[in-house]
Parts: sequence; structure tokens; C-alpha cells
Amino acid sequence: MTAARKLVEIFVKPGEFFVGDAQYRIHTLLGSCVSIVLWHPEKHVGALSHFLLSNRGSKIPSELDARYGEEVMWLMLDELKHWRVAAKDCQGKIFGGGNMFPKQARAGMINVGQRNGETARSLLRSHGISITSESLFGVGHRRIIFEVCSGDVWVRQVEPHDPHQPEMRMSV
Repeated sequence: MTAARKLVEIFVKPGEFFVGDAQYRIHTLLGSCVSIVLWHPEKHVGALSHFLLSNRGSKIPSELDARYGEEVMWLMLDELKHWRVAAKDCQGKIFGGGNMFPKQARAGMINVGQRNGETARSLLRSHGISITSESLFGVGHRRIIFEVCSGDVWVRQVEPHDPHQPEMRMSV
């Protein structure tokens, strides 16, 4: 009988990302923010981001910042190169983009979460990364757990207005 391997637990905060191999389990908590998860199925190397906004607007950055979707994508891909992982060989998964204030939404207005999710989709497509799963939009926050050894991502979504509502559980 072999002993179960203890995984290293990593929590990614807003504006951060993490890249690692099969020894890691990566967690984050998303509201309107979005996580892009990249996973290489043969090398069992993966990346998870937690970005707050799709881009920083017209300001030209002096250095890349993981708080912005467009920039964190480049940061993750650069880090994956150190693991000899090419973008086109990864599977992409996208999570988050929840509407945290549904009662304050105005008709016809795109909210931050919606913009973040659409940006994530566009970024993956532009880098030739296939989207194998996603859990986007809706109302409330999501807890994300990414187990790099298997590529599995677990999602729990909770609506903000009712603390007694059971959580939606889904493995993708």
C-alpha cells in the first residue's frame, strides 16, 4: 500500500497568479474577478490567475501587473516557458465574473464581471488555447480549487443575498 502524497496548498489572492507542478493544489475566491486556469495534461504543470480588471485602460505599463487580465496572461505564459510548456499545448478553463451587486445593475450596462469573463475568453482564443470548461457570470462569489496533478477544478458558487441557500457544487 502506498502512502497518499500530501499536496502543497497555495492560496492566490486578488492580483496574483501561481504556476506549479503536480505537487500543488491552488485555491482562490472570486467575485467579479476572473481566474484563467492553464493546464498541460502530459507535464502536469498548471497556472491559475486571479485578475480584477480586464485591462488598465490607456496607461502604458512600465512592467506587467497581474491585477489585469491582459497582463497576467503574459506573465503566466512567460512563467510556463520556464517549465517548457507552450501555450498551444495547454487546456484553458475560466471561472468567476459573478455579479456581486445584482440589485444595483442598470439595464444595458455590462458589469465588471461580464467584461472580465469576455476578456478571458478572448485572451485564450488569441493565444490558441482551447477552452475545455468554464463557470462564468451569474450572481455571487465562487470558491475555486485547482488540483494540478489531475487538472481538475472544483467550483462552489454562492449567491450573496441569502446566507442560508445551499452552495452549488460542480466539478469541471
